[in-house]
Amino acid sequence: MGERAEEALAGGKILIRRDGAVGTIVFNQPEKHNALSLAMWQGLVAALDDFEADPAIRAVILRGAGERAFVSGADISEFEGKRQDAEAQKLYDAETRAGRARLAAFPKPVIAAIRGYCLGGGLGLALLADLRLASDDAVFGIPAARLGLAYGVELTARLVATVGHAWARYLLFTAAPIRSAVKRR
Repeated sequence: MGERAEEALAGGKILIRRDGAVGTIVFNQPEKHNALSLAMWQGLVAALDDFEADPAIRAVILRGAGERAFVSGADISEFEGKRQDAEAQKLYDAETRAGRARLAAFPKPVIAAIRGYCLGGGLGLALLADLRLASDDAVFGIPAARLGLAYGVELTARLVATVGHAWARYLLFTAAPIRSAVKRR
């Protein structure tokens, strides 16, 4: 009844599943804490297009493969080849911006199921979801702040709207992680 086998996109780095009225997009690069490659951004757009066109799908869940991370940010192994100069950076930015815009405009409810690391661009991705559900082991942060780098205006505004000015400043200024739960001794 509307269920199909798991489908792989982006060379298997994006998996999509259907379970009744719920579609799931899995970021499948656990060996790199599900760091997003450019192909994964393109796969995300294709998965969202697929789920939007399917009238049986009423909501979409985003999650990371494995137990250690939702998404840990950009796949830095691609930086040399995909972001090596100003022109390459423009192309990279256009692709990732298109992916973020597609997710932000998605007409069905999107839930980010966050387990483990949710860092940098992964946190930006989670901010685009309608709801974020975090496990006790979730860790949020913007590590690039250590390098003096931050989100663009759009994601900074979304961060402030979601967590408030004080927590947004803390994340952006300190690069310190925030854990979803306090560990008990």
